[in-house]
Amino acid sequence: MRICVTGGTGFLGRHVVERLKRNHELVVLGRRPSPIEGVSVVKGDVTDRATLPSAMDGCEALIHLAGFVSQHPDDAERLYDVHVRGTENALEEARRAGIKRVVYLSTSGTVAVSKEDEFISNESSETPKEIIYRWPYYRSKLIGEETALAKSDAGFGVISLNPSLLLGPGDTDGESTRSIRMFLDGQLPVAPPGGLSFVDARDVATAVETALWRGRPGSRYLLGAVNMTFMAYYERLARLTTLKPPAMKAPPIMRTALDWLPGWGKNGFGFGFTVDRVSMEQACHTWYLDDTRARAELGWAPRDPIETLRDTLADMLDRSKGYNAASHLRG
Repeated sequence: MRICVTGGTGFLGRHVVERLKRNHELVVLGRRPSPIEGVSVVKGDVTDRATLPSAMDGCEALIHLAGFVSQHPDDAERLYDVHVRGTENALEEARRAGIKRVVYLSTSGTVAVSKEDEFISNESSETPKEIIYRWPYYRSKLIGEETALAKSDAGFGVISLNPSLLLGPGDTDGESTRSIRMFLDGQLPVAPPGGLSFVDARDVATAVETALWRGRPGSRYLLGAVNMTFMAYYERLARLTTLKPPAMKAPPIMRTALDWLPGWGKNGFGFGFTVDRVSMEQACHTWYLDDTRARAELGWAPRDPIETLRDTLADMLDRSKGYNAASHLRG
């Protein structure tokens, strides 16, 4: 099968390309393309529809990964441009090119986020727009996902994959593995009060290929490997390294303190480190998900999360000498 991949040079995109090129002919669209062995690379930008035909003509499927990650409110317009207008351009051009199957990469954060400690979301949970719309990144991803799924019909099947926090080797930009980088830098005296889900990017790449054949058009699939509190997350990282976990978990009142004191932390929090206000707000929420649908319909079977954490740590420590000198893997 000849497949067009947008965003194929990012963290997840590189894993997807490596997975798909074993069995398929790929055309990768990139704004600043560089050669990829065994793959055709075309210069283009999803926000400029005129650049898309050369990548999509002759393709049978589209993997739409192109995105932009930022939690800064000043980037709201660019986030909307990439995730909403860019998605509209990519899918409309795919339809024109005769493509019949689209796998759209969204995020679990379009549904799986809550103020409740133990709440676990699934694909049918009510969309928490009062939370999501506060954050430009997740707002744009939600609208982009809605835009993509609305285009699905009998002759143009669109499937949305919604992975949680992506970990694993290969995050050269460091955005997805930021929480681990802060831990290795010794910047976490306290753990946030919320909880997270994470998943291995290599497993998501496998799910992308599976979704081409088994995904149900018009549906979305939450992909995660484990749900845990941030405190438990950092305790696991500590057991895998020679570093200590945070001394304590921040009290739940932090979740409401940001609303009570709207000016607090607008330039970062100084607890021995600096973290932006939006990231702190997000870490005060619970991001748990139920991946039952993906297991039943896609055969989703993620690897042991400890393997993911160990491989992520090993990759980060191997590539960088800037971390705490005491931070290395046990065993």
